[in-house]
Amino acid sequence: MAEIGKRFTAGDYVEVTVHFKCNLKCVHCMIEGTMDWLRPESNDQLGRILAQNAREHCWKGLTLTGSEVTLRADLPELARAARRHGFDHVRIQTHGARLADRAYCRELVAAGIDEYFISVTAADAATHDAITGVGGSFDKTVQGLENLDAFAQVATLTNTVITERSYRQLPAVVERLRHLRRLAQMEFWTYWPMRETDDKDLVASHLDVLPYLKQAIAAAKRYGRAVEVKNFPECLLGEDREALDNDQPQLIIDPEFWPEFMRNGFHQCVHRSYCAARQCLGLNSAYVNRYGWHADVLVPFVTE
Repeated sequence: MAEIGKRFTAGDYVEVTVHFKCNLKCVHCMIEGTMDWLRPESNDQLGRILAQNAREHCWKGLTLTGSEVTLRADLPELARAARRHGFDHVRIQTHGARLADRAYCRELVAAGIDEYFISVTAADAATHDAITGVGGSFDKTVQGLENLDAFAQVATLTNTVITERSYRQLPAVVERLRHLRRLAQMEFWTYWPMRETDDKDLVASHLDVLPYLKQAIAAAKRYGRAVEVKNFPECLLGEDREALDNDQPQLIIDPEFWPEFMRNGFHQCVHRSYCAARQCLGLNSAYVNRYGWHADVLVPFVTE
């Protein structure tokens, strides 16, 4: 199978949190406990970031994120402003439901949004809607992706969060979306709960996930998609090791977010002190508390 080259480089982008409200209720939402008090970046702060890029050409792309940015009525104007200030690409992170409106899609594309990072939680409506907590959300998300397929200048990316509820459907997600022409990259993010324990029983065992994840990676590559995997032990992936990419763009967010984020306790592994893995985040506290260390399964890489 031919290798699929990397399409997007994290360092080329800056992410700005511009909205902290959402009209879905995803059970795996990592910021559900903070959305009510995290402050989005002000228009003045966004303006300063845009002006900096115009002067210094720091980034090629801007990602507008937070919770559900399509709830902002001025989203097209934010995109136009970014384009005026030298951004080659403007991306939004979204659940995609509002994109089911073809006229709204045309408005966003015309405003300069050419990349769409869309959450697809499962391969069928029943599972997806149960995870999002809103009936009909799967059909709207898929319709949104199909609407974006009409625009030659658009690239779409999908993200599927790997949880106890979703991991068995990873290969089926790839198959369900195989018809999309603009789908450039599929991402699979292993869930973490932003706390030390798995209170919702959503953390899935890496050992259980692995065969489904490898099937999904192979299928996505077969259909010409780039693939990124986040927060999964590098040594377990074997020949699919190159799919692991934990690099992230610079994130502009309320500083109060970071103490909550650090509760994850990443980089825990019995082999950490001598493993030569470059991308691995190890295990996190909630995972270790539920499944233990997998000391006999995780295999350290030697220095190359």
